[in-house]
Amino acid sequence: MSKALTSVLRPALFLALISASLASWAADPFRIRDIRVEGLQRVEAGTVFATLPFRSGDDYSDDKGTSAIRALFGLGLFQDVRVEIDGDVVIIAVQERPSVSDIQFTGLKEFDQEMIRKALKDLGLAEGRPFDRALADRAEQEIKRQYLNRAMYATQVVTTVTPLEKNQVRVNLSVTEGSVAKIRELRVVGVQAFKLSDILDLMEQNTGNWLSWYTKSDRYSQAKLNADLETIKSFYLNQGFVEFRIDSTQVAISPDKADVSITVNVSEGQRYAVSGVKLTGEYLGRNADFQPLVQVKPGRAYNVDDVTATVQAFKDRFAEYGYAFARVEAQPRVDRNLGTVEMVFQANPQQRVYVRRIEIEGNDRTRDEVIRREFRQMESAWYDGKLIKLSRDRVDRLGYFTEVSVQPKEVPTNPDQVDLVLKVVERPTGNLSIGAGYSQAEKLSLVAGIQQENVFGSGNYLGFNINTSDYNRELSITHTNPYFTQDGVSRTYDLSYKTQSPYDEMGGDYKIVSQKASAVFGVPFTETDKVFFGLGVESTKIEPGTAMPTAYQDFIDKFGSPAVGVPLTIGWSRDSRDSLLAPTQGRYQRANAEVGLAGDTRYVKASYQFQQYWPISKKLTLAVNTEVGLGEGLGGKPLPVFKNFYGGGLGSVRGFEQSTFGAKSAVVGGTSTVSIGGDQKYQLNLEAIMPFPGSGNDKTLRWFGFVDTGTVKCTDTATSECGPNGLRVSAGLGISWISPVGPLRLAWAKAIQKESTDVPQTLQFQIGTNF
Repeated sequence: MSKALTSVLRPALFLALISASLASWAADPFRIRDIRVEGLQRVEAGTVFATLPFRSGDDYSDDKGTSAIRALFGLGLFQDVRVEIDGDVVIIAVQERPSVSDIQFTGLKEFDQEMIRKALKDLGLAEGRPFDRALADRAEQEIKRQYLNRAMYATQVVTTVTPLEKNQVRVNLSVTEGSVAKIRELRVVGVQAFKLSDILDLMEQNTGNWLSWYTKSDRYSQAKLNADLETIKSFYLNQGFVEFRIDSTQVAISPDKADVSITVNVSEGQRYAVSGVKLTGEYLGRNADFQPLVQVKPGRAYNVDDVTATVQAFKDRFAEYGYAFARVEAQPRVDRNLGTVEMVFQANPQQRVYVRRIEIEGNDRTRDEVIRREFRQMESAWYDGKLIKLSRDRVDRLGYFTEVSVQPKEVPTNPDQVDLVLKVVERPTGNLSIGAGYSQAEKLSLVAGIQQENVFGSGNYLGFNINTSDYNRELSITHTNPYFTQDGVSRTYDLSYKTQSPYDEMGGDYKIVSQKASAVFGVPFTETDKVFFGLGVESTKIEPGTAMPTAYQDFIDKFGSPAVGVPLTIGWSRDSRDSLLAPTQGRYQRANAEVGLAGDTRYVKASYQFQQYWPISKKLTLAVNTEVGLGEGLGGKPLPVFKNFYGGGLGSVRGFEQSTFGAKSAVVGGTSTVSIGGDQKYQLNLEAIMPFPGSGNDKTLRWFGFVDTGTVKCTDTATSECGPNGLRVSAGLGISWISPVGPLRLAWAKAIQKESTDVPQTLQFQIGTNF
C-alpha cells in the first residue's frame, strides 16, 4: 500500500475505530462510582485521569465517552483506546504506543549524526518518545531533504523497526548515499547587451573550477540559484535595464541523478537614463535634510543600487528622528519613447516610536550585560537610528561574534512602541594549547597556553603562557577587565618572567633574564576615543658569557645589570571600524608614549598607528596602514637596546625576514651579527581586499594584494653598528582566513627595493590581526 493511500485511510480508520467503540459501549446515563485504567506500562495513571472529561461522582453519557477517547488519542501516547462499562464503573483500556529505545544510523557519511538526531528530534522522533510509523516516514523525508540540499538526489533511506521488551523499539535508518549531482550545463538565454561569460561569472553556481572542492559551487542548490538570479537581475538594473525580467528557469536532472542542467531565460528590455528626481510625500518639513541624501543623478544610466541606497538613507534619516517604520517607495516613471526614467521618492514617516525593550538572541556563552553595556540606545527612550547603528558597531567591535544585527519589532498593542531584537552569532574566542616538542637546538620543551578573549562569557580577557625550552623560557599572565568601572574604564594587569639563551650552534652561554609587572587603565572620553594610563616595573639582567653581542655588553656598561626601570605609559586610541575581524569601512588610530621615569633606564619612546578602510564595492575594500615610531635615551644615555623598534616580515614590510631591519650588532669573539632594531621606525602598507575566488562574498576567507614600504633607522652615528637606513619596498599576494583558532594570514611577497644586508623571505605565515 502506498504512503499516500495510507495517509488518506488513516483518518478514516481512526473514525471507524471510534464508531466501533461507541457501538460496543453505548449505555444509558448513570452516576460514576469508580474509574479504572488498564493497560498502562510507562504512562502515569495521573496523566490519563487528568485528560478525562469526567470524574468519580459525575454523570456519565455516551458523549463524554466519545470525548474521552478523542482526548486520550490526542495525547499521542496510545495506539488503541477503549471505554468499557461494568455497572457503575468506567474502565479505560489502553494500549500504549511503543517508545523509542535507540536510534541507529547505517551508511550516514555526509552528515554528522548529532545534527541529524537534532533534526529528527524536532520532528518528534527521539529516544524515550512514543513511536509510530508516521514519524518514521517523516524522518525518512527529512533525511532525504537534507541530502537534496547537498545535491545528492539518488540517496535512499530505509527504516527498520525492531521490537524490544517492555514495549520498546529500536529504529535503524539505513542510508544509501548517492553520488553528488554536479552541474554539467548552465545556460542563460536572451543575453545580448553583454558577454555571456560576464553574466555567468556573476553566478556562484557554475560547472566547476579548481576551487569547487572547497566552495561546492558545482553542486545544485535551489536557494543558491535564486540568489544567483537576483544577482543577475541586480546587475542589469544597475546598468539601466529597468524592465529586465527573468522569464523562466528550467532545471533538469539526468536519469541517473548524477548531472544537472540549468537553463535561464531572460528578457533584457532597453536601457534607460535618469531624466530627473522628485521628492513627494511627508518629509517632516525637513526636505533640505533629505535632498543631499539622494544618490540618483540625472543624466546617468538608471542604477538600482543608487535607488536602494537613497531609500535606505531616507529611512535611516527618519530613524534618527524616531520614526522606526518609515515607508519610502521608489517609483520609476518610464518614458519608452525617450528612453528615460524619472525617479519619484514617496515618503510616509508613519508614527514616531520609543523603544520598549531590547531583546538579545544567540548569546549562548556571552552574558547579556556584556552586550547591553555597549548599547547607546536606551530602553524607554525615543528610537534613534544613529544610536542603534553605533550600538551595533560597538557590539561587533568586541570581536566575540561573527554576525551582529539589530532589527526593530512592532508592538501590536502599542503602535508608538517598538522592541529591538539584537541577534548575534558567537565565534570561538579562546585558544588552549598544550604540547611538547623536540629540536636539535632546543632539545625537549613543553609549551602550554590559554588565551580567552571572553572568559566565562564575562567579556574579560585572560592570557596565560608557559614555555620550558632550554633557550627560551617564559611565564606570563595577562588579564583585562574592559569594564573595571561602570563607566567603561578598563584595567589590564600584566606579569611576565622570561629568560633567553643563544642556541648551541652560536657557541654562546650568556643569558638574558627579564621580569615585568604593569597595570594599565583605559578611560573612554567619547564613543570612539579612549585614553590609556599605565605604570610598570621591569628588570633586565644580562648574565655575560661567550659569543654575546657587543650591544648587550654596551647595555651592561651603561645601565648596569640588572637594570631596573619604571616606565609610565600614556596612550590614546580611536576606533570607528565596522568590524574588528573583517573591517570594510572606518578608521582606527592609536598613539602611545612610554617614558622611563625612574630607575636605571631613562628614555622616551612614542609611536602612532593609522588605519583606514574604504568600501569600493560590495566585494572590494581598499585599506591603508601606517606606523611611525621614535625613541630617544635621556640623561646622556642612548635608548636601551631592549626598547628598540623592529621591522621586516609580517606585520611590517612583508617579503623580508622577520625583525631584521635596523642596526646589526657583532658577536663578541666572532664574525656573525645579530639584528637589534633601531630608535626610529617608518612603515606604510596598502591592501586591496576581495573575497577568495569561488567563495562568493564570504568575508571569513579573503585574498589581498599589497604593497609595503618601511624602514628602521639607527640615528646613533657614533657607533659602527648602524646598518643601512634606506626604505625597503615589497609587493605580493596573500590569503586571510578567520579560522576557529583566530585570524590566519599567508603572504607571498617579492622584495622590490632592498639593502645589501637584507634577507628576503618570499613566503610568510602569521596567526594574528590585520596587517
